[in-house]
Amino acid sequence: MSQREKKGTDGFTAEEKAAMKERAKELKAEARANKNREEGEHDVLAKIAEMPDFDRVMAERIHEIIKASAPILSPRTWYGMPAYARDGKIVCFFQSAHKFGSRYATLGFNDSANLDDGSMWPTSFALKELTAAEEERITALVQRAVS
Repeated sequence: MSQREKKGTDGFTAEEKAAMKERAKELKAEARANKNREEGEHDVLAKIAEMPDFDRVMAERIHEIIKASAPILSPRTWYGMPAYARDGKIVCFFQSAHKFGSRYATLGFNDSANLDDGSMWPTSFALKELTAAEEERITALVQRAVS
């Protein structure tokens, strides 16, 4: 069954509806704990722990890289994904391959990330594995995003 066939009359797939419900819960939690890093860290680690092994290992390593390379960012969940915010705005996030049945995980950056490069630049990156080269690139991207 295709994604189009899975969509209901409102145009959203079951996965999209679940992500929106998750986001509504997160907004309520953010209102209570917007400045509480420990709670955000706990929520992110809990989401990572729920992931299938392949995604979980990658998400754990990315979490470590982001914490080390941009300690100014606060971990929190965003649409059920590990995310990292500055001044209340999401700068970057990790989307597991499993979340939407994709063949790769995604490291994404929102418009609050300082990645501008001329008139066009990438804001998300497909990840199939993490080698030292990818880890180095992620470190540089995250550092640039918060510069």
